[in-house]
Amino acid sequence: LQAMSDNEQDWLALKPQEPSPSQCCGSGCKPCIYDVYEKELAQWERAKAMQDKSLLMGKKEQSNNSELNPDTFTAFSVSSVEQLTEDTYQYKFELPGNSSLRLSLGQHIVLRGVVNGLEVQRAYTPISPRNAEGYFEVLIKCYEAGLMSQYIKTWKRGDMVFWRGPFGGFPYQPNKHGELLMLASGTGLAPMIPILQSITDDEEDETFVTLVGCFPTFDKIYLKPLLQDLARYWNIRIYYVLSQETSLENLPWSYQENTYTGRLNEDLMKTIVNSCRRKPFVLICGSSAFSEDMSRYLKAAGIEENSCFVF
Repeated sequence: LQAMSDNEQDWLALKPQEPSPSQCCGSGCKPCIYDVYEKELAQWERAKAMQDKSLLMGKKEQSNNSELNPDTFTAFSVSSVEQLTEDTYQYKFELPGNSSLRLSLGQHIVLRGVVNGLEVQRAYTPISPRNAEGYFEVLIKCYEAGLMSQYIKTWKRGDMVFWRGPFGGFPYQPNKHGELLMLASGTGLAPMIPILQSITDDEEDETFVTLVGCFPTFDKIYLKPLLQDLARYWNIRIYYVLSQETSLENLPWSYQENTYTGRLNEDLMKTIVNSCRRKPFVLICGSSAFSEDMSRYLKAAGIEENSCFVF
C-alpha cells in the first residue's frame, strides 16, 4: 500500500496547477493560459492512465530557444531601460542574431512576473518596427500599487524576462481605408506606433492618418521625437488632448496649433471627425472607460461600431 501511495504522490506532484485569476491578462489571448492548462492536464491524465512519465517530457512551461511562442513562455534578456516620464519606461529586449519578432500590426505579447509568490500576467504591445532585427521594445507604465509594476521596476540590464505570444492585432492592409482615426490614451499609443510606421515606410500606402493622443500634461506625452518625425509626413496629422493643462501658452509654439486642453469630449470628437479628409475607420486603445467614452462620442459624430476597432 505504501508503494502505491508513493506512486500516487509522484503523479500528483507532476499534475499541472490550475491557473489563478491573476495569471490571466484578460486580453482574449488564443491560447489563453486556461487553454494551455487544459491541454497539459489532458496530457497528464493520459500519461498517468498509461503509467508512463515519458509522455510528459513534451510538457514545457518555458522554452530557451529564444523564439516567441503562444503556448510557452520564452526568456528574453533586457538590453536597456529608458525612463520616458516619471512613471513610464521603454524597455529593450535582445533577440538572438538578427532575428525579428515577426508580429503582425498591433499584436500584443504577454509578460509573466512573480510578485510575493503570486504569478501575474499582463499584455503589452511592442512599439518597435515589426521588421526590427535583433531586438524589440515595449512601452510600460508603472503604477504605484500595481503588482506587475513592482516586478517591472526591478528590471535592469541583463535580467531575463519571460514572454509568450503573439496575440490579437489589427489586420491592417495598405490603402484599405481612406483614413485611419487613431484615438489613444497614454500607453494606448503603443499599438498605433507600428501601424503608423508601416504606413510611412511604404511609399505606395496613401492612407491618411489622424492620431489623437490623450495625456494629462505636455510633460507626459510619450515618444515626442518619434511623433514629431511622423507628423512631418504629408498624410499624417497628430493632435494632442491634455486633460490637466489649462493654457496652451506654456507649450512650445510648434505644439500650440495641434493641441487641445481639457478632455476629448463629444464636441471635440465631432470637430475632429469632421476635419478628417475621408470617412475614417477608427482605432481605439486606452482604459476600458476611455474606450466606452470614445465609442459613445463616435456614435454621436455619426461613426458606426462596424467602423471601429478596439485594442
